[in-house]
Amino acid sequence: MTQFTISGSRRLADVRYEIRGRLAHRALELERMGYEIISLNIGNPGLFGYRTPETMRLAMIENLGSAEPYCHQKGIFPAREAVVMQQQNRGIRDVTAEEVFIGNGVSELIDLTLRALLNPGDEVLLPSPDYPLWTAATVLNDGSSVHYPCRPEAGWIPDPEEIESLITKRTRAIVIINPNNPTGAVYPREILEALARIAERHHLVVFSDEIYDQMTYDGADHVPMGVLVEDTLCATFCGLSKVYRACGYRVGWVVFSGNRENAESYLEALELLAALRLCSNVPGQWAVQTALGGFQSIGELVSPGGKLYESRQAVLDACESSSYLKLTPPAGAMYAFPQVDTSRLPDFDDYRFAMDLLEHKHVLVAPGVSFNVPYKDHFRLTTLPEPAVMAEAMGRIEDLLHAYLVNEI
Repeated sequence: MTQFTISGSRRLADVRYEIRGRLAHRALELERMGYEIISLNIGNPGLFGYRTPETMRLAMIENLGSAEPYCHQKGIFPAREAVVMQQQNRGIRDVTAEEVFIGNGVSELIDLTLRALLNPGDEVLLPSPDYPLWTAATVLNDGSSVHYPCRPEAGWIPDPEEIESLITKRTRAIVIINPNNPTGAVYPREILEALARIAERHHLVVFSDEIYDQMTYDGADHVPMGVLVEDTLCATFCGLSKVYRACGYRVGWVVFSGNRENAESYLEALELLAALRLCSNVPGQWAVQTALGGFQSIGELVSPGGKLYESRQAVLDACESSSYLKLTPPAGAMYAFPQVDTSRLPDFDDYRFAMDLLEHKHVLVAPGVSFNVPYKDHFRLTTLPEPAVMAEAMGRIEDLLHAYLVNEI
């Protein structure tokens, strides 16, 4: 047989997604060998006993007969209108169903919105740490990722002046992830207002990833970016996956508000791309109206006594008592991003730690370098499991770090 090599695209050389990468593959191998793995690498509520509200399931089932044809490339009207009503209730009053695009989750929409915007070499301002799909989608669409630091000593809140200093003539957009994945930071209004004014001064598109918008703790206030941006284009991303625990439905949306008069060419390009992929998953779209208009059960889960709140508390308690971990308490989302004390463990490497933790303690986490940071002393874990499971996993992490200290591993 002729020997030759079929190579992957060079575009993927700078793409990271260790959340589902080599570590996850090894975890699957260990499970096939009979080991029970505590998987904390992915924010996937359905794997941890969180059910999609029954009313959403019924709405989808009752409309299956209407879900067989393709729908409009922007999505079915009832779903888009429900998103409009939600935006209006939050004070974003200048949107109609025409400004709403439904996609196969926010993930697809991140790709489409960047592809419609970027020319080769255009720059996008992205948080560091970030959700790595944003950086990957920028790179894959021929853009250049410029990361603005969100530092643990600042509570993971970015510095607007530092962000503005990174803007060049090639900068096209700024990405804001709030509440943040992986850190759980919820940005104060004054920071968001400053970022809105920067975007307006420099005519940048604001991409605001708000998929965890209702998932906040201890009185943290999520401020929608759409209420602050007026004189440039603001794209707000949200969906059913997290707040409504419906990851598998693959339903997300992006809403365009602010100054749309100067963005007609861009929005036409986005509609063209939406048309090329025909439409997004139609059955899941029928759950949107019921989800947004019904009882918001997420409130109980993130309040004291709720499962998400108590599991997060188990992580906070473990880090507070740890000899090796420091943690800025996550104010939102479903993750924690602990830092390892390298004064005690100067040779600590997050990727080696994640692999050792999997092999020796059967706990799967995502190393910090997965989130486009320049340091190697953090890791991300999801706070979705039961509090007792979280406590067990944190105990195994502490044991491994102690084994490092006494050179047992």
